[in-house]
Amino acid sequence: MIALLILFGIISSSIGYPSVDKADPSTNDVTTYDFRYVTRAEWQAKTPVQTTPLKTPVPYVVIHHTYIPGACHTREQCSSAMRGMQNYSMIDNNWWDIGYNFAVGGDGVYEGRGWTDRGAHSLHFNNISIGISFIGDYRFTVPSVEQIAAAKSLIATGVELGFVKPAHKIIGHRQVRRTACPGDALYELIKTWDKYSPFPGSIDDLDNVEELKKY
Repeated sequence: MIALLILFGIISSSIGYPSVDKADPSTNDVTTYDFRYVTRAEWQAKTPVQTTPLKTPVPYVVIHHTYIPGACHTREQCSSAMRGMQNYSMIDNNWWDIGYNFAVGGDGVYEGRGWTDRGAHSLHFNNISIGISFIGDYRFTVPSVEQIAAAKSLIATGVELGFVKPAHKIIGHRQVRRTACPGDALYELIKTWDKYSPFPGSIDDLDNVEELKKY
């Protein structure tokens, strides 16, 4: 029996995600996700310089790609990518922390600023959105089926926990900034998602975004 349990543990740890990981309740808002979830402590994040509370539930989810660093596939690779992005944000840009609320790597979802701290990922929209970035360059290819499923499950979890409005809108970064993010291929993909919103169509529409008028 002991041998079987050890064998099961080895197999389950090598399968990859999606899987059920128990998050640390001291650093996360839920104890179980139905996808692999990597906490800040697990990827060895630095302590943020400062934080600003995010007023929730938010009406928007903004999708990004990192472009650089490229796609990662293992805990070691993705943790290194997260640390690199945090260092760039804090050292080169003098920001308080990594900009994204969450990032999706090849082996699961990585906690950035999380559900309750305002991100620094989309100027004008930081106050009213959760920013989710896929680690990699998605101009010509799309993230894996598992990554897409994890991102959708993350958003659904946010709704369930009350951090994201049930009637939220999903948009690409390029809809609120003059940027190519989240890459042509990924952008075309998110346009097929149920909650995708074509408005705002560009930065020129921001004056007509009702939610922004409250800030």
